Amino acid sequence: MADPMTVLVTGASGFVGAEVTARLTGAGHTVLALLHRNGDIVRNSGRKVSPGPGTLTRLPGDVTRPGLALTEDDRRLAATADRIVHCAAVTDFGLPDERYESINVAGTRHVLDLALAHRTPLVHVSTAYVCGERDGVALEDELDVGQQPGNGYEKSKLTAETMVRKASAEGLPVTVVRPSIVTGAARTGRSRDFKTVYPVLKTITRGLVRTVPGHYDAALDLVPVDHVADLVTEAATRFEDAEGLTLHAVGQVLTLRDFSDVLAEYPSFQVARFVPPATFSASALSDRERPYYDRVISLYDTYFRRRVRFDDSRAAAFSGRPAYAGGRPYLRRLLDHCLRVGYLGGPPPREPAANPTDGSTP
Repeated sequence: MADPMTVLVTGASGFVGAEVTARLTGAGHTVLALLHRNGDIVRNSGRKVSPGPGTLTRLPGDVTRPGLALTEDDRRLAATADRIVHCAAVTDFGLPDERYESINVAGTRHVLDLALAHRTPLVHVSTAYVCGERDGVALEDELDVGQQPGNGYEKSKLTAETMVRKASAEGLPVTVVRPSIVTGAARTGRSRDFKTVYPVLKTITRGLVRTVPGHYDAALDLVPVDHVADLVTEAATRFEDAEGLTLHAVGQVLTLRDFSDVLAEYPSFQVARFVPPATFSASALSDRERPYYDRVISLYDTYFRRRVRFDDSRAAAFSGRPAYAGGRPYLRRLLDHCLRVGYLGGPPPREPAANPTDGSTP
C-alpha cells in the first residue's frame, strides 16, 4: 500500500472523479475535493462518498478562474497536495466553443499554473478520442499527428493535452490517462449518469431515428467507469512508475454490427439501419425524425464512421491488467440496467427535450 498522501482532485463530484475520490479515501489518503457546487459526492452505486480511513475536505472552487477561485486559506491547503488529479471537464457535445475554451482549455491552464507553482505531480484525465477522425491504430504516445478533431469537445481536449505535454517537457511531472467512451460498471452495467452513448441508444431504440449514417465495421470503444477510476487512481498512487506515460483506459471494441445485433435481441427495441455516410441525406428523414437527428444523432455521427482501435500496451504493462474484454455481454448488461431503471422504457416523448445532450458525451 502506498504511503498516505494528500491529493487534490478536480471534478471530484463527476462520474469518474467521484470514483477516484472514493478509491483514494478508501486507501487511507487525504483528498482535497475541488467542487464547483457544494453538496454530496455520489458514487456510481448511488452511495455518498464517506471518508475513511482517509479524510475528505471539500474546497469550493472553479477551474475556469485563475487560482481555481480558491480562498487564501484554501490556496495554502492546496499547496500541500502531493498530487493533483485533474478530472474536471465539460463533456457535452454541440456546445458553443466558448464553453469548451473556458472549462477544458482555460481550466487545464489554471490547474497547470497551480501544479507548476509547487511542482506538484499531475495526473491529467484526457480522452482517447484526441485521436480525431481517423482509422487504424491510435498509439498512446501519439498526440497531434495532423488529425481532424471530430467535434469541439475533442478539439478542446487535444488543446488541453498539448498544454500538459508542453508543461511536462518543461519539467513538470505528468501522467496522462485517456479513457475511451465511459459507461456503466463492469459487473452490473449500472450507470449513475446516462451520458456518452446512452442518448444515442435511447433515440435509436425508440425508433425516433430509423436511418443513421455509419459503417457497420466502425468501432466504438466502451470502458466501464470502474476500470477508468482504477487506472487513474493507480497512476496517482504509483506515480513514480507512471510519470511521463500516457495510458489508454479502454475496453473492447464493439462494431456497429455488434450494436445492431444485440439491439435486435430485445423485442421492445427498434433497430436503426446504418447506411454509408456518402449516401445519407438528413433532408430525406421524416419531419418526426429530423429534430432527433439534428439534436442527438448528428452530434455523434463521426463516431459511427471511425474504424479506430486504441493501443493500450503501456497501460497494460503499468497496471498488469489487459483492457476490459466486455464485448457483447457487457453491452447487454448496460442495456439491461437501462431497462431496469426505465431509461429505455416507457413511451417516446412527443418532441425532443430542449437540450437532450447535456452531459451525454464520451
